Amino acid sequence: MARAVPTNPRKSASQKRSQVTVEALLDATARVLTKVGYDRASTNRIAATAGVSVGSLYQYFPNKEALVAALVARHNREMLALLSDALKEVASLDLATAIAKLVRAAVDAHRVDPALHRVFDEQVPRMGQLAKIEALQGETYRLVKSYLEKRRNEISVRDLDSATSILVTTVEALTHQFVIHRPEAPDRDRDRFIDEVTRLVVGYLMPVRR
Repeated sequence: MARAVPTNPRKSASQKRSQVTVEALLDATARVLTKVGYDRASTNRIAATAGVSVGSLYQYFPNKEALVAALVARHNREMLALLSDALKEVASLDLATAIAKLVRAAVDAHRVDPALHRVFDEQVPRMGQLAKIEALQGETYRLVKSYLEKRRNEISVRDLDSATSILVTTVEALTHQFVIHRPEAPDRDRDRFIDEVTRLVVGYLMPVRR
């Protein structure tokens, strides 16, 4: 059986100078991935792009896979921050208005460096342990379910776990495909997409009024 490729950093960057170096390496990894792709990316190329020695790179990361894993984690944190802010904004809004804002936030989150997101989409699933990086999805479920619990009387679906799963999975899949395939879509098309996804989700969550 092939040995698993280690994807954990060698050490954490606790000092300011170390943090600057790690961020430079992650920025360089993003640039290299979007320019030449995962297969042609190398630690030597990433170190040169970051302006540090490859020895300095290896102080923090054992290999290319660990760099990409850290980059995925950072990208996920950026996306989660956008969603978290949106959920704070909609906490007191009615369900239909809130869903529209959340769908827009999901689109905006996926538009955080769509070229890099495309690389992740094509490369990460076949990189073993990196495919297990699901912190973003788990935290998203928790945040969305917390909001739905506050609006329980507006929702017709009895099982909130199922409702949360369907909502998050549906919005994630649709927005992912939209942004990956149409990263330069004009505002009017993006607004129409948000309206359509919102109607889809609200129609599922809210009771039918006769």
